[in-house]
Amino acid sequence: MPFSASTIADAGTPVSQAQLDSIGNAVAYGSVAYPGDVVVTAPGLVAGVTNGQQIRLKGQGETAQGHRPGDLLITVSIAAHPFFKVDGSDLRLDLPITLYEAVLGGRVRVPTLGSAVELSIPKNTSSGRTFRLKGKGLPKAGGTGDLFVITKIILPDGNDSELEQLMQKWRDGHPYNPRGDLS
Repeated sequence: MPFSASTIADAGTPVSQAQLDSIGNAVAYGSVAYPGDVVVTAPGLVAGVTNGQQIRLKGQGETAQGHRPGDLLITVSIAAHPFFKVDGSDLRLDLPITLYEAVLGGRVRVPTLGSAVELSIPKNTSSGRTFRLKGKGLPKAGGTGDLFVITKIILPDGNDSELEQLMQKWRDGHPYNPRGDLS
């Protein structure tokens, strides 16, 4: 979307901080030559934009009588997303899985920036195991970043006496110490 002084003036109130939500709505706020704040929707600025980056839109700033329009400077900050954490052009996602999915394995749906994909969870997957989904991150020069999916085993809510009995029996028959290396 091309910016112009009239586009910015019509958008609302003037700009002080730039913020792009690179994962969704791509809303930008930026510094301009007049007081106040303007909200500018800028989906075209999303690909390859990094946190703290300044974008200069030549001739798109405020104009004074008898002078050409100045430049609009936008300082970018990436807004937090409810699921994804941005790491350069890569994304990270904590994926909750059930105890039985961790032990038995299975296929789970994983959200991405596009449509959800199926991820095969191998048998005996521990919490914290990382899976790389190549090309499912943010756009960057020469390609796309990756999505790193980190498993988090989530137990069912409430007390489950059947699960507790199963774990007590399993503990008694299969003792092990996952913290042995910490001693």
